[in-house]
Amino acid sequence: MTKKGIILFVLLPIGFLFAQEQTTFLGIVIDAKTQNPLGNIVVNIQNSSITQLTNAKGKFELQAAVKGEQLLWIHSQGYKDLLLKIQSNPGQKVDLGILPLEDNFSDETPAALITLSDSELSEDNSSSEMTSGFLQSSKDAFMQASAFNWGQARFRVRGLDSENGTMMLNGTIMNKIYDGRPQWSNWGGLNNVLRNQEFSIGAAASNYTFGGILGTQQITTRASMYRKTSQLSLSGSNTTYNWRAITSYASGMSASGWAYVLSGGKRWSGEGYFEGTNFAAESFFVSIEKKLSGKHSLNFTGFYTPNSRGKNSAHTAEVIQLTNKKYNSYWGFQNGEKRNARVKRVEEPLLMLNHYYKINEKADLNSSVLYQLGQVGNSAIDYQNTASPDPVYYQKLPSYYTSLYGKDKGEFSGDFTPDAVNAAQAKTKFIENQQINWEELYRANRKPTLNSDGTIEGYEPAQSHYVLYEDRTDDKTLAASSNLNLQITEHSAFDGGVTFRRLKSHQFQYLLDLLGGEYFEDIAPFYSGSQAQSDLQNPNRQVQKGDTYGYNYNFLATTIDAFTQFKFNYKKIDFYFGQSYSVSNYQREGLYQNGIYPASSLGKSKNVGFENFGFKGGFTYKISGKQWLFLNGMHLSRAPSLRNTFANSRLNNSIVDGIENENISSAEGNYVFRSPNFKIRSTVYYTLIKNTTRTSFFYAEGIFDKAAAYNNTDAFVSQTLTHLDKKNIGMEFSMEYQVSSTFKTTFCAAYGHYSYSSNPNVTITNDANVAKGNTSAVFDFGESYLKNYKQPGMPQQAFSMGLEYRDPKYWWLGVNINYLSENYIDVSPIARTNRFYKNPVNGLVFPEATEERATVLLKQEKFDPISLLNITGGKSWRLSHKYIGLFWSINNILDVSYKTGGFEQARNANFRALNQDVSSETPSFGPKYYYGYGRTYFVNFTISL
Repeated sequence: MTKKGIILFVLLPIGFLFAQEQTTFLGIVIDAKTQNPLGNIVVNIQNSSITQLTNAKGKFELQAAVKGEQLLWIHSQGYKDLLLKIQSNPGQKVDLGILPLEDNFSDETPAALITLSDSELSEDNSSSEMTSGFLQSSKDAFMQASAFNWGQARFRVRGLDSENGTMMLNGTIMNKIYDGRPQWSNWGGLNNVLRNQEFSIGAAASNYTFGGILGTQQITTRASMYRKTSQLSLSGSNTTYNWRAITSYASGMSASGWAYVLSGGKRWSGEGYFEGTNFAAESFFVSIEKKLSGKHSLNFTGFYTPNSRGKNSAHTAEVIQLTNKKYNSYWGFQNGEKRNARVKRVEEPLLMLNHYYKINEKADLNSSVLYQLGQVGNSAIDYQNTASPDPVYYQKLPSYYTSLYGKDKGEFSGDFTPDAVNAAQAKTKFIENQQINWEELYRANRKPTLNSDGTIEGYEPAQSHYVLYEDRTDDKTLAASSNLNLQITEHSAFDGGVTFRRLKSHQFQYLLDLLGGEYFEDIAPFYSGSQAQSDLQNPNRQVQKGDTYGYNYNFLATTIDAFTQFKFNYKKIDFYFGQSYSVSNYQREGLYQNGIYPASSLGKSKNVGFENFGFKGGFTYKISGKQWLFLNGMHLSRAPSLRNTFANSRLNNSIVDGIENENISSAEGNYVFRSPNFKIRSTVYYTLIKNTTRTSFFYAEGIFDKAAAYNNTDAFVSQTLTHLDKKNIGMEFSMEYQVSSTFKTTFCAAYGHYSYSSNPNVTITNDANVAKGNTSAVFDFGESYLKNYKQPGMPQQAFSMGLEYRDPKYWWLGVNINYLSENYIDVSPIARTNRFYKNPVNGLVFPEATEERATVLLKQEKFDPISLLNITGGKSWRLSHKYIGLFWSINNILDVSYKTGGFEQARNANFRALNQDVSSETPSFGPKYYYGYGRTYFVNFTISL
């Protein structure tokens, strides 16, 4: 740590601990329906560390050295939170009397439904850039609309990725070092035991961490915080899975100081909403707490949630027209059953030990050690010296014969002739063979055995031309953290903490299935000689099932995150300020000596280090008991993710040239009005994210100058964007009006403008160029003119209006109408560079590349707005100390078909290629689209004891 880092965090004001005259608050917490006392209920003075649990008789006696008006928060899983205004009078006892808690069964049912959608289980761990997992248990009307009504259309709060929010478990950061995002699959099936959550939205203060500009979600699994209960829930759905069963039990704190929580669950489907998307998952959870004394307690948490999911493919408009919007090209029949070639599998068990130390009535220290290991695999078909098995491979589609790609490209001369006859034949053949032909792949991996007369006797395994493999990531993460919460005076408090994390991430290619063959050659078929070798130290390997091949390396990373925060609370104003400091160190360790990069692939790279600071502050003005004004701001720098630091980590140790810390600034203003029947929240915000780095891989035709690329203008390349800036401006509005004791209406609106605010630099890496003798594989393509293009993959505007009826006999019905618009496609950066307009053969600008035609070709596609009608309902019963609950929902009742996202393909890497492909009206490499769910349902039945 540098000197300025030491100076920033050395001033922990432990010396402020001193005795003050205290007020004692007494009360008894009971169940509002049964009138039974409730034990293990959390009683807390808000914005302080003063907390106590009720005893078995529901009683509490809370001593506090605070003065003036405070808020007392009473909280327990399964019940509505109770907030009371209390007046502290030092030296006196204040008896609050009987405090009834209403069960939150019907209210909490939506939270019990939180499921990982198809997009939340996507490859990038980002919830498809959604935040529904992040917001799932918030009671704010706007956040509820974001997660449950708009989430199905991949809405993102404030247009921000999940890497901008901080996910925490018992005070430890859970965002992955690899990409900065939570691995949502780790939490699947644990709904019943992850409801003890606290949120800070945006730049607001959090007691546990500095946080990100999206906010902080803290999940607590301390066993004593669960009230004694048993629960069984059974669910049915037609989305990601068809069936779900979860059971859980919480013991409550025993007289001997023990408490434990257990949960187990299973989710499964033969096929989800989209074709061939099978799903299987289990979940196991345990939390055990031992109260060592009045000040010390130990808690162990462990969970294991293995899951696998068949993926769904994106397609061009041509493929959708020939099939349907549920079509998925990743599967085919094998022995009469659907088999998906693209399966994502996650198995990452977690073990955690927490020590809770109540130093005194004004100070709490929570320390933890966490260890997480496991694997994430993404399967696909690999093939050598044979045709692509992909049923939508461009040469198998009609457009191959009606566009540039079916004929001689004539050195990009512009000459081609459509072939209608072959196009019609290709259409017929594709319609008859829309899926992967697994039997054909097995046949290709066998050779005939002959009789003595030369006739075929049978078939035996031979060299595999097709295999099934996984891109594997095996992570081992060790983390340690400590968090101090201190009430300094009656008006001031301090929060501080530090988290240390160390990651070893093994990344490799793993052979799953030889598909009937005998072995598979570990070579790169597009190269020859030594350059075709994945590992020069073990050349010409014949790999078997369970072997590593292709690429093999480790990522090594160490991070330290620390923060301090001071909060001040007065009668009319509150304010806070916080600071953060972090250090990140990354390194790649190559385990193979690649034939293309023999000198830079094996062994460790140089260490890449980043040092970062952050500052934030906020101000609250209490206009009255019903109105508040909040102002928050934040500025921080952030290390690039491990994923984006290395230019081509599968092959070499090269670090992205010019990689820098990201710089993030955010400000927000909030107006809140709350009365018993009417609630309003209005927010305006501004966010600027600078110096983002992004890496992607694709095959491009006509991307290189012929001479510079050794007579080959086509290549499989990696593209790195640096100095990419994003600007997000917008507003949020929510209103709740209790029309009567049974009717409530809500209205929510999100109006955003999310755009790129810079022209990033584009660097292209062509490994084939090194293989052909050039000393460098890196080409600087200059600026990509992305400024003012819209950020893709999310509605930037969303509106929701709802009406809810709650009958006194504990049944309820709600209806929501939602309108979402301003969703844009992800554009190709390379098509926005100056080089795009030049003929790769002679280096001259294409004569047809006029400004008018370029405007048409490069206009960013905006998807049609969508309207979604959702209905939810439920009923709960109380039968002899048992709760029975039924919840159901139907989303998109009108079965509206809509695009949730898409991207421009980058294969057309020069103006003429793109122009001719688009002009054919059925382009071979047109944009690919993702579609949302049509009409879906969810039913949940719960028994709680």
